[in-house]
Amino acid sequence: MSQKFFVASCVFTEGEPDLSRRVQAYVRERFNLPIIRCCVDKYKVADFEARMPAEYRDEWRAIKHFENFPAGSTMVSICHNCSAIFEERHPEILRESIWELILSDANFVYPNHHGEAITVQDCWRSKENVAEQTAVREILRRMNFEVVELPENHARTKFCGYSLYQPQPPRNPALAPKRFLHGAQGLFQPHTIEQKRELMQTHCAQIRTDKVAAYCHYCVRGLKLGGAKAFHLAELLFEEDEHH
Repeated sequence: MSQKFFVASCVFTEGEPDLSRRVQAYVRERFNLPIIRCCVDKYKVADFEARMPAEYRDEWRAIKHFENFPAGSTMVSICHNCSAIFEERHPEILRESIWELILSDANFVYPNHHGEAITVQDCWRSKENVAEQTAVREILRRMNFEVVELPENHARTKFCGYSLYQPQPPRNPALAPKRFLHGAQGLFQPHTIEQKRELMQTHCAQIRTDKVAAYCHYCVRGLKLGGAKAFHLAELLFEEDEHH
């Protein structure tokens, strides 16, 4: 079996340091996976260290920033940017979502949501990733949710929160031009916060359930800006430490 490693994601961890810590602990303890912080060597190392909360900064610094894993290894991702960059920059490395990894764990204890309806939000950055999309829905079912689909789901989704309505970091189109340059015509244009909020509110108006689950930190931010009661899938899975 090929070696697997987990990319913790600088941006995801900055936004959800405690949740990231719990996910990292899970992949380390259950699968003994090596963990790296970032999908790009030497990318804004000090910047992201400084952005972490003081109580987590030393723990973050202790994680190796990047490593060149051998061809045939598998990167396990929680971030679609990381996955897209690896897909184009490191085609010799296989890719797997954290959700697929969790499904392979026969001992994972899923929280029980007693048949509650929840809308699932797919992400533009990962719109062709059928394996991930299938895993997300299976996980929601194992948590005893009734999964509700949006009209623009799977490969039809055009949503990634308000991240598509502002300029993107220059590294993304440089490192993954298929996704972030050629595949992003008309996207990543500047918008005011008022315009972003209106776009997100329009999107969220179609959601008919009390809760919506996304598996992208950008999607979650956008859904919340639009007024939805949004949850990152990792947040639903790792509510308490015993859900390992």
